[in-house]
Amino acid sequence: MSVLVNKDSKIIVQGFTGTEGTFHAGQMIEYGTNVVGGVTPGKGGQTHLDRPVFNTVSEAVEKAGANTSMIFVPPAFAADAVMEAAEAGINVIICITEGIPTRDMITVKEYISDKDCTLVGPNCPGVITPEEAKCGIMPGFVFKKGRIGVVSKSGTLTYEAADQVVKAGMGISTAIGIGGDPIIGTTTKEAVELFMNDPETDGIIMIGEIGGQLEADAAKWIKANGTKPVVGFIAGQTAPAGRTMGHAGAIVGGAEDTAEAKMQIMRECGITVAESPAEIGKMMAELMGVTA
Repeated sequence: MSVLVNKDSKIIVQGFTGTEGTFHAGQMIEYGTNVVGGVTPGKGGQTHLDRPVFNTVSEAVEKAGANTSMIFVPPAFAADAVMEAAEAGINVIICITEGIPTRDMITVKEYISDKDCTLVGPNCPGVITPEEAKCGIMPGFVFKKGRIGVVSKSGTLTYEAADQVVKAGMGISTAIGIGGDPIIGTTTKEAVELFMNDPETDGIIMIGEIGGQLEADAAKWIKANGTKPVVGFIAGQTAPAGRTMGHAGAIVGGAEDTAEAKMQIMRECGITVAESPAEIGKMMAELMGVTA
């Protein structure tokens, strides 16, 4: 099994014919991902990358059986794209777009709260189940199939952790880049919960950063409910207080928001904490009893 996406996912790309949508959809198709079409309003009926183009998501659901959507839509229109996908009955919505106004995301969160869908992102690298489905912008060649789940706020650290896991003789079940915005769909805790409940994931890597309560919430849930080993890392240990670092959500707002405070909470909750990103793979291998 995998979480969120697999070889049976029927994936569409919203913003299919745009520059970003075209490039990354092409990469996804090349990887072997089951891309069944795309959506660009006004271009329905055309073919792009040998796949059908639809005017609306509901048309893609009706005609291509789409159940998963990747969103490469400019920030001003991305919130509407997410809500359109949710309204059309898409189960997994992965929004790559960076720079969506926070006000728009408040509207989105409220809108999808009673819909049967999972939103990943925005401002995220996406989700990959190695050798089955690459739904995002991550370099597919880094990921090899295995039994370690990765949840991360950082795109580049997702790839780094996956590379270390593979080089340590293990592999990845699914990697979820949750995004670094202040308001996102799937939280760290929710992603960890998916992996804890997945029979084909044996260990979890949880990568966070300064700002917000997501990692602390996840750590407390792991302490109460965890059944699998977790390696944690927090980026931004040298960040000055009050400064936004890279991601819009990476700003220290309180005593628990600092890297050191988060690492301490994680340790207290039984998580094995890496001081440096270079230690993530090695620590996971030790916990899993794997010798490279």
